Amino acid sequence: MTPRAELVLERVRAIPPGFVRAYSDLDPGAPRFAGAVLSASDDPELPWHRVVRADGSVPKGARQRALLEAEEVPFRGDRVDMRAARIPSGADVASG
Repeated sequence: MTPRAELVLERVRAIPPGFVRAYSDLDPGAPRFAGAVLSASDDPELPWHRVVRADGSVPKGARQRALLEAEEVPFRGDRVDMRAARIPSGADVASG
């Protein structure tokens, strides 16, 4: 795995329960790369469900939404309330 891909996974692992990040937060220059890294990961502990589209839409449907709701992520209609739940892209949450 490349260092860039490892960084994406590190950023996903650092998202605390109840919060989300957008694909574009994980790799600002290439959100599709971030999505590909998540798709290729076989880590069962990876909190993939905490990554959504920048507009708050949930790409993995009902299963992802159920996991987010179980963590009390706020929704506005069909989308995550990004103002309330999104960790800013520059925030360092890796240190816990």
